[in-house]
Amino acid sequence: MSNIIHKNESYFIIGLCMEVHNTLGKGFSEGVYADALEIELESNGVPFAREVKYDVYYKDKLLRKKYYADFVIDDKIILELKAIEGIHSSHIKQTLNYLAASKLKLGIVVNFGEDHLNYKRVVL
Repeated sequence: MSNIIHKNESYFIIGLCMEVHNTLGKGFSEGVYADALEIELESNGVPFAREVKYDVYYKDKLLRKKYYADFVIDDKIILELKAIEGIHSSHIKQTLNYLAASKLKLGIVVNFGEDHLNYKRVVL
Protein backbone atom coordinates (compact mmCIF):
# COMPACT_ATOMS: atom_id res chain seq x y z
CA MET A 1 0.00 0.00 0.00
CA SER A 2 1.36 3.41 -0.91
CA ASN A 3 2.04 6.15 1.59
CA ILE A 4 -0.61 8.86 1.63
CA ILE A 5 1.06 12.23 2.05
CA HIS A 6 -0.16 14.20 5.12
CA LYS A 7 -2.92 11.64 5.65
CA ASN A 8 -3.94 12.59 9.20
CA GLU A 9 -3.80 16.33 8.54
CA SER A 10 -5.87 15.89 5.36
CA TYR A 11 -8.61 13.93 7.10
CA PHE A 12 -8.74 16.45 9.93
CA ILE A 13 -8.99 19.42 7.55
CA ILE A 14 -11.69 17.71 5.50
CA GLY A 15 -13.57 16.99 8.73
CA LEU A 16 -13.50 20.70 9.57
CA CYS A 17 -14.74 21.51 6.08
CA MET A 18 -17.58 19.00 6.56
CA GLU A 19 -18.51 20.76 9.79
CA VAL A 20 -18.71 24.08 7.93
CA HIS A 21 -20.79 22.53 5.13
CA ASN A 22 -23.10 20.72 7.56
CA THR A 23 -23.67 23.97 9.45
CA LEU A 24 -24.07 26.38 6.53
CA GLY A 25 -25.26 24.09 3.75
CA LYS A 26 -24.80 25.07 0.13
CA GLY A 27 -25.57 28.40 -1.50
CA PHE A 28 -23.17 30.85 0.11
CA SER A 29 -20.22 32.53 -1.57
CA GLU A 30 -16.69 31.16 -1.29
CA GLY A 31 -15.78 34.02 1.07
CA VAL A 32 -18.47 33.02 3.57
CA TYR A 33 -17.17 29.46 3.67
CA ALA A 34 -13.59 30.75 4.02
CA ASP A 35 -14.57 32.93 7.00
CA ALA A 36 -16.37 30.02 8.66
CA LEU A 37 -13.47 27.66 7.99
CA GLU A 38 -11.07 30.18 9.49
CA ILE A 39 -13.10 30.03 12.72
CA GLU A 40 -12.95 26.21 12.69
CA LEU A 41 -9.20 26.17 12.06
CA GLU A 42 -8.52 28.68 14.83
CA SER A 43 -10.78 26.97 17.37
CA ASN A 44 -9.08 23.62 16.65
CA GLY A 45 -5.55 25.00 16.94
CA VAL A 46 -4.64 24.35 13.32
CA PRO A 47 -1.80 26.60 12.11
CA PHE A 48 -2.75 28.28 8.85
CA ALA A 49 -2.30 31.34 6.68
CA ARG A 50 -5.01 32.80 4.47
CA GLU A 51 -4.65 34.34 1.00
CA VAL A 52 -0.98 33.38 0.71
CA LYS A 53 0.79 35.09 -2.20
CA TYR A 54 3.24 33.16 -4.38
CA ASP A 55 5.57 34.59 -6.99
CA VAL A 56 5.60 33.14 -10.49
CA TYR A 57 8.75 32.99 -12.61
CA TYR A 58 9.39 32.59 -16.30
CA LYS A 59 12.99 31.75 -17.30
CA ASP A 60 14.24 33.05 -13.95
CA LYS A 61 12.33 36.32 -14.41
CA LEU A 62 9.74 37.35 -11.84
CA LEU A 63 6.33 37.90 -13.44
CA ARG A 64 3.89 40.57 -12.31
CA LYS A 65 1.09 38.02 -11.92
CA LYS A 66 0.97 36.33 -8.51
CA TYR A 67 -0.88 33.26 -7.28
CA TYR A 68 -3.01 33.54 -4.15
CA ALA A 69 -3.78 30.31 -2.34
CA ASP A 70 -6.96 30.45 -0.25
CA PHE A 71 -5.32 28.72 2.72
CA VAL A 72 -1.98 27.14 3.50
CA ILE A 73 -2.29 24.70 6.37
CA ASP A 74 0.73 24.18 8.65
CA ASP A 75 3.10 25.16 5.81
CA LYS A 76 2.29 21.75 4.25
CA ILE A 77 -1.05 21.77 2.45
CA ILE A 78 -2.67 24.20 0.04
CA LEU A 79 -6.42 24.34 0.56
CA GLU A 80 -8.36 25.76 -2.36
CA LEU A 81 -12.03 26.52 -1.69
CA LYS A 82 -14.83 26.55 -4.23
CA ALA A 83 -18.57 27.20 -4.00
CA ILE A 84 -19.69 25.99 -7.41
CA GLU A 85 -21.68 23.18 -9.07
CA GLY A 86 -18.72 20.81 -9.30
CA ILE A 87 -14.96 20.47 -9.25
CA HIS A 88 -13.55 20.62 -12.78
CA SER A 89 -10.17 19.75 -14.24
CA SER A 90 -9.33 23.47 -14.39
CA HIS A 91 -9.52 23.63 -10.58
CA ILE A 92 -7.13 20.70 -10.31
CA LYS A 93 -4.73 22.39 -12.75
CA GLN A 94 -5.00 25.64 -10.79
CA THR A 95 -4.07 23.80 -7.59
CA LEU A 96 -1.17 22.05 -9.33
CA ASN A 97 0.13 25.48 -10.37
CA TYR A 98 -0.13 26.69 -6.77
CA LEU A 99 1.80 23.63 -5.63
CA ALA A 100 4.51 24.23 -8.21
CA ALA A 101 4.85 27.89 -7.20
CA SER A 102 4.83 27.09 -3.47
CA LYS A 103 7.07 23.99 -3.65
CA LEU A 104 4.51 22.15 -1.50
CA LYS A 105 3.44 18.60 -2.33
CA LEU A 106 -0.25 18.40 -1.41
CA GLY A 107 -3.28 20.47 -2.28
CA ILE A 108 -6.92 19.87 -1.51
CA VAL A 109 -9.71 21.37 -3.58
CA VAL A 110 -12.89 21.59 -1.49
CA ASN A 111 -16.26 22.43 -3.01
CA PHE A 112 -19.03 23.72 -0.74
CA GLY A 113 -21.44 24.36 -3.62
CA GLU A 114 -22.96 20.88 -3.82
CA ASP A 115 -25.53 19.05 -1.69
CA HIS A 116 -22.67 17.18 -0.01
CA LEU A 117 -19.14 18.41 0.50
CA ASN A 118 -16.94 17.34 -2.39
CA TYR A 119 -13.14 17.38 -2.37
CA LYS A 120 -10.15 16.20 -4.36
CA ARG A 121 -6.62 15.62 -3.15
CA VAL A 122 -4.00 16.95 -5.57
CA VAL A 123 -0.44 15.67 -5.27
CA LEU A 124 2.46 17.28 -7.10
